[in-house]
Amino acid sequence: MMFAQGSFYVLAAVAVVSALLVITRRNPVHSAIYLIVTLLSVALLYLQLQAEFIAAVQIILYIGGIMVLFLFVIMLVKLDVALRQPPFNQQWWVAGAAALVLAVELVGVIYLGRGTAALPQAPPGSLQPNTELIGRTLYQNYMLPFEIASLLLLVAMVGAVLMARRKAS
Repeated sequence: MMFAQGSFYVLAAVAVVSALLVITRRNPVHSAIYLIVTLLSVALLYLQLQAEFIAAVQIILYIGGIMVLFLFVIMLVKLDVALRQPPFNQQWWVAGAAALVLAVELVGVIYLGRGTAALPQAPPGSLQPNTELIGRTLYQNYMLPFEIASLLLLVAMVGAVLMARRKAS
């Protein structure tokens, strides 16, 4: 029990620190790498909560798919022009005020709600493994929508490749 709590705090700290590094780095490639670290630590938190399917989706979809797309966009954008532009506009005080309000709300919720969030526990052995249940439901009850979604994603991918190829030549 103590190890699980300690690993939760370590993973949460890694997620928060890497999320802060995402928004504070000037180099977009470094920001993308820190975003991968953030997403991976969130996936490990899902694993700790025994939500294997959500952790797998987090890794495959977000880290594997979305981050590759981000890195391609970063490579296609002219970084020398973007780096010469000023990184922030003149509305930093609005962002600071919003962050302060959110921090006060968070502290208030934590202080006022201490000890009131007792979650009900399911009896041991009453829950089926969620990955097996989701897979069975997906491939038995929702096979047609799943196949339609996969075909749409395939068409979108082929279209993106063709558009990028036409633009390059």
